[in-house]
Amino acid sequence: MHNILAGKKILLGISGGIAAYKSADLVRRLKERGAEVRVILTPAAAEFITPLTLQALSGNPVGQSLLDPAAEAAMGHIELAKWADFILVAPASADVIARITHGMANDLLTTCILASSAPLAIAPAMNQQMYKNIATQANLATLISRKIHIFGPNAGEQACGDVGPGRMLEPLQLVDAVIGVLAAPAQQPLQGVKVTITAGPTREAIDPVRYISNHSSGKMGYALATAAAALGADVTLISGPVQLATPTGVTRIDVTTAEQMYVSSMQQASNSDIFIGCAAVADFRVAALASQKIKKTADNDGLTLQLVKNPDIIASVAAMSAQRPFTVGFAAETEKVAEYARQKLQKKNLNLICANDVSDPALGFNSEQNAITVYSTTAEFALGQRSKTDLAQALISLIYEQYQHEKKH
Repeated sequence: MHNILAGKKILLGISGGIAAYKSADLVRRLKERGAEVRVILTPAAAEFITPLTLQALSGNPVGQSLLDPAAEAAMGHIELAKWADFILVAPASADVIARITHGMANDLLTTCILASSAPLAIAPAMNQQMYKNIATQANLATLISRKIHIFGPNAGEQACGDVGPGRMLEPLQLVDAVIGVLAAPAQQPLQGVKVTITAGPTREAIDPVRYISNHSSGKMGYALATAAAALGADVTLISGPVQLATPTGVTRIDVTTAEQMYVSSMQQASNSDIFIGCAAVADFRVAALASQKIKKTADNDGLTLQLVKNPDIIASVAAMSAQRPFTVGFAAETEKVAEYARQKLQKKNLNLICANDVSDPALGFNSEQNAITVYSTTAEFALGQRSKTDLAQALISLIYEQYQHEKKH
């Protein structure tokens, strides 16, 4: 997949707020993807994070003052405004949102925004009551009417102790959002393609407090959803219980059990072009769920559970007689990876299967790295070890190529 951020010039504006601490990681994440980053700090932001930190991370001087004689000798604010391919304000306080809305130019950041023709996005970050205030909502509505992109906010517990909307999106969510805006139609080949992805584990209850599950963080499935959405796909993510934020532009359906995931998958599959089964679905569930907690007693040295098979989701999707999607499975194996993957590909009638060796603790479950080999009935594609984000991008591109090939034949 083309790296959309490679060589892009991102001007990051940081306004005053506790979320400014996340902006350091945001700079790093943008740089990781090949972007060139320059930073403007408002005076209030400099109370939360230092220019030296951001200069070290960005590799460029940090702009702070509109009236810096050295910079303005060369019309620094105009130079910055012309330099940027994209301007992102993160965090965007209620104050800076109001000043942008009313076209003010009383500091370096707002002046650069007025003087630039680059796309502009803001990531609101403030107390939940400030965010809900009619003035803030009116300002945001005005910015939206001017085609300015609003990223977020998230909801949850805030630094002040309040709970509600107003938390800045996480750095990786912001990176995904920037990619979504910058991706030109030619870089979004999956426009109009409907993709359903399952991710995470399932939990099969034993009693009200215990369950059977699989090791899975959901990171690979979520990375695939992010990559597909960045390429323009209409993505539905069916997720087991994980601690991950929903990728930007993705519709998420939360489930707990394998049977719930099966029902949602079959509902979505008939309206999907591509179905990717990345979830670590429990193969078995308890035959009889205990209505009360099973007590451990002195004369009870063991516990026998009768298990029954769960529905095979990926095989059921692949067996659809009408409106069958291009079906991609995953095989997490600890031995004979290629042999077992090929068997699964044939037995379940899949178009592709993505196999990885989870016996290596540095790869697969809960790690940031993975390595996958993809098998079709006629070919093999090795995608070497890399971050799950990079691997997902390569894998989505490969799946789309094979999907297109299948359609032609």
